[in-house]
Amino acid sequence: MVERTGDPGAAGDAEGVPEALDRPLPEGVRRRVVALVADAFGGLTVTELPTQLRQYARFTPTRRAKFAGNAMAAAVESDPVFRQRIAGRLRETQRELAEAIEGGSPPAAADPVDVAAVAYVLRPVGWVKLVEAAGEEAQRASAERAGEEAARELQRLREELAEAKAATRHETERTRTELESARKENDVLQRKLRSAQSDVKRGAAALRKIEAELESVRSEAAARQTTADSEARRLRARLAEAESALEASRRAVREGRSVEDMRLRLLLDTVLDAAQGLRRELALPPASMRPADTVDAVEPGKMTPKDIATRALSEMDPALLDQLLALPQAHLVVDGYNVTKTGYPTMPLEKQRLRLLGGLAVLAAQTGAEMTCVFDGAELAAPVLLAPPRGVRVLFSKPGVTADELIRQLVRAEPPGRPVVVVSTDREVADGVARAGARPVASALLLKRLARS
Repeated sequence: MVERTGDPGAAGDAEGVPEALDRPLPEGVRRRVVALVADAFGGLTVTELPTQLRQYARFTPTRRAKFAGNAMAAAVESDPVFRQRIAGRLRETQRELAEAIEGGSPPAAADPVDVAAVAYVLRPVGWVKLVEAAGEEAQRASAERAGEEAARELQRLREELAEAKAATRHETERTRTELESARKENDVLQRKLRSAQSDVKRGAAALRKIEAELESVRSEAAARQTTADSEARRLRARLAEAESALEASRRAVREGRSVEDMRLRLLLDTVLDAAQGLRRELALPPASMRPADTVDAVEPGKMTPKDIATRALSEMDPALLDQLLALPQAHLVVDGYNVTKTGYPTMPLEKQRLRLLGGLAVLAAQTGAEMTCVFDGAELAAPVLLAPPRGVRVLFSKPGVTADELIRQLVRAEPPGRPVVVVSTDREVADGVARAGARPVASALLLKRLARS
């Protein structure tokens, strides 16, 4: 790119005073200067650009004018070197216009704004006059355009006013005609209204008479309905009492009969199984007793009770639990958490329950005894989703009822004479069930027996 030495924009008058604008650059000229700089911007290298403009080097001319317009205008005004480089690009791209302006004879057919923008960048002698003349020309053209637009608008408004006046006259005539017709129609309606009002008054009088009669009938009907409702409520109450009494008596008879029958049947089965088990255990032959055999005496060769070896077992021997569960109709009641917290307290409660119930299921299959496992349900936030294993009854105590109380209820529900074994280390539970006729054993004994399985 060819650059001229010296700054034409620094040219001054005959006394050496630089030319300068005494008013802001006209907006139209400023936009044209920014567009010229944006176009010439791409012909410069990054090092030839001012520091504040280097970030826009890769932008398109349109984007430069949009985002860097103010910065480029300020650089042209304050940076003579940058202005000279832009001027050099203008001399290359718009050679004829640039030479004519620098020669002091801009083309008469050229746009005054283009002439002023090029002169602002090139800064030849008298450039201020060219810029001011372009500004005045732009203002004059703007004023002429505004005047023409105002005249066109005035003409349009006059035409609209004439149309509005014609429409108003037409509307007035139509409204006058409609008003006259409405007046006539109003007279007819007034006569009809007076006739209708007379009819309404007669109808209202008849309606008041009918309403009075209807109110009397309603009052009488309401009194009869109230009496009937009272009688019906009394009869329903008596019927409900009779039904409740009948149902209570039936339930009492049914429950008493079913409970007593169940207890009697269970006790009978227990006695029969005990007798059969005793016969098998002692290997008794068919009854061959004679009255003489009941006389207490020592026969030759017979062993005395002192000679029979003791068969007692240790309280912690798992075989003791096997002997107890071998009794006829034996029922094993387990204090669940007492056992699990004795054997595996570090496990979560859910896994404790599953492990204990799994062991009880195996024990039930081996012994055939009835088994009930009781857990404390007082602190449960929701029902436990648990499928009891085969042969094991699983119970949770209700809110306000402890597992110990539920175990005592289970023992009291059994008939006297049935062998009931309660597994719990709780001394209070053990003493309570012992008084009720059950056999308490320690939780450790059950744990040993389950470990052996």
